[in-house]
Amino acid sequence: MMPFERFTAWRKCQELALAIYRVTQQFPPDERYGLTSQTRRAAYSAAANISEGSAKRGTAEFCRYLNISLGSLSELAYAMRLVKDLELLGIADWQRIEELRSEASKSTWGLYRSIQRKKKAG
Repeated sequence: MMPFERFTAWRKCQELALAIYRVTQQFPPDERYGLTSQTRRAAYSAAANISEGSAKRGTAEFCRYLNISLGSLSELAYAMRLVKDLELLGIADWQRIEELRSEASKSTWGLYRSIQRKKKAG
């Protein structure tokens, strides 16, 4: 097990990334370089920045990477809202993705706050 895998936030972001890759397979071919690519990059970035940040020295660096992860999750929230509004995804699939994204965001915020407390205490 890699050290970052112990974080619930990473596990939630990984689950979200897998779900995004699966649902974007249904997107129209003309979105391959648009919404398909962008949503996949944002989902990948959320998990990747947690893993990369956890390997950095010091809590300040880790917090910086967690901020990037949170930004990617927010970007994904908008992208999936657009996907829903464009009716590129069924409502049930969209709700599942939104639930996963919300869980990933909450757990990443929780990790961020925990690291911030350690930073202030140290």
